[in-house]
Amino acid sequence: MIAAMTEALLAYAHFVAILMLVVFVTSEAALCRPEWMNAAIVRRLARVDLIYLVAAIAVLATGLARTYWGGKGFGWYWGQPLLHAKVTLFALIGLMSLKPTFAFIRWKRQLEATGALPDEAEVRGIRRWIMAQAHLLLLLPLLGAFLARGIWVR
Repeated sequence: MIAAMTEALLAYAHFVAILMLVVFVTSEAALCRPEWMNAAIVRRLARVDLIYLVAAIAVLATGLARTYWGGKGFGWYWGQPLLHAKVTLFALIGLMSLKPTFAFIRWKRQLEATGALPDEAEVRGIRRWIMAQAHLLLLLPLLGAFLARGIWVR
């Protein structure tokens, strides 16, 4: 009973973290539009991006917790190529998030220093990066579902 409760709570924490991540990458995509860009949006994007980082850390931490304390055990999880594919994809998405993060920081500094907003072309380009992250993010639950159900496992 305790093992089942632990497994359920670990899964719940991981799902909540994933939902947080999805909410905040979606918020970035929604806000990062040239036609909506104003000083408040620039500041909000920087704030939302920080929360996106926290959500990503929570996803990683809860995922690691599931491998350590989950029912299948550390050795089983880390011996699976699908888990390595998930971690690699998650890292790729994290690396892709750096370009928007640095842009948001730069935009906020520029706004505070000169009052200038980013130009439309740059906003569109950064939005494309965010959308690419969001679309790649859709593959992670698929890989997780395969892993949980024993598809393509050793």
